[in-house]
Amino acid sequence: MPEFIDDMHRAASLLASTQRICVIGCSGGGKSTLSQKISAALNLPYLSMDREVFWLPGWTQRPRAEQRQIISRIVQSDQWLMDGTNPSSFDIRLPRTDLVVWVRLPRWRCLLGVYRRASRHVGRHRPEMAEGCVERWPDREFLSYIWNFESRFAPRIVHELGTHGPVVPVLTLKSHGEMAELLDLAGIPA
Repeated sequence: MPEFIDDMHRAASLLASTQRICVIGCSGGGKSTLSQKISAALNLPYLSMDREVFWLPGWTQRPRAEQRQIISRIVQSDQWLMDGTNPSSFDIRLPRTDLVVWVRLPRWRCLLGVYRRASRHVGRHRPEMAEGCVERWPDREFLSYIWNFESRFAPRIVHELGTHGPVVPVLTLKSHGEMAELLDLAGIPA
């Protein structure tokens, strides 16, 4: 079983002293925004799995073997913050991870976040996405993914965390307030 951290002060202390962080969670929960703030404040290279690993221009998914090669290369670095869930790559990432931050907001917040993001970026490229992947309105499949994320993917995430990172501390953030508290305690501007 992974080591879940309940003490926000301990989590902030770990965050401030760590070199390799995985930020995971459902789309629309605020992973990328949180990741970029932490990355900038701690001077850790920010790596968006959507941009660097998953997508090629035109929303073409990169072949899985190539994704795993890229992730293997990234995690060999001494410092990084990787933004993206993908439990199928936990076997590569978790042995090199110092801290997992799991953004685990309610699905209604994630759906709201996706709609807000789309309204700001639709028809344009988002910085955390691969070039040539123009933001579009969420379709039924993507909305279903978000709606069912907790029931379909969270159990697998917990299993993979326990299997590949049983000694890696995991901080679960369940609200924007908890995200702000973590940043504040770590001395990171919100």
